[in-house]
Amino acid sequence: MIRKNILLLVALVLCLSSFGQKVSSSRKDDKLKQIYTMENILSRSSVRDYTDKPLEKDQIITLLKAAMAAPSAVNKQPWDFIVITQRDILDNMAQLLPNAKMLHRAPCAIVVCGNLKKALDGENQEYWIQDCSAATENLLLAAHALNLGAVWTGVYPSKERVKIVQKVLNLPEFIIPLNVIPIGYPQEEGKPKDKFKDENIHWERW
Repeated sequence: MIRKNILLLVALVLCLSSFGQKVSSSRKDDKLKQIYTMENILSRSSVRDYTDKPLEKDQIITLLKAAMAAPSAVNKQPWDFIVITQRDILDNMAQLLPNAKMLHRAPCAIVVCGNLKKALDGENQEYWIQDCSAATENLLLAAHALNLGAVWTGVYPSKERVKIVQKVLNLPEFIIPLNVIPIGYPQEEGKPKDKFKDENIHWERW
């Protein structure tokens, strides 16, 4: 419903401009960019069922470019990404990770990892969690923009899940998997949820 409403708004903007509305080309482009950006954010949903169609390498690179465009503390970019397309590895992880059974159906997964050698020192080291979370959200939004389906399955801070992923992927101790993102072509269109709640907003003070 959200996607349909916003697409109708896009059509209205285009119709108004064609009927002689005096809007400069740059202003119109800015407006459309705003609409498409908000539509992509508000219509994204978690997708757990995929077709057998494999992803192209160019698509995966686009997802990774989006992820690495995320902000990070002091621009440390303390992340590394493990791309998995081998069926036996995906199935093994699906078997071992209790919250990632959909990997059995996914043609690809990207593991977003924090690299402690790239992270800040001391008590600021754990900013890697925020940084990698920002990269993950970029990745999810990019997947949706490419008409792909994806879902965030958490690994860190579960010590058991971290050890499982480190062992399966032969990760060194300083590489901490934050999550595993199964990705594929969705079996059906996702159904976004309206999560906006007035009670979660506090103006100026609590």
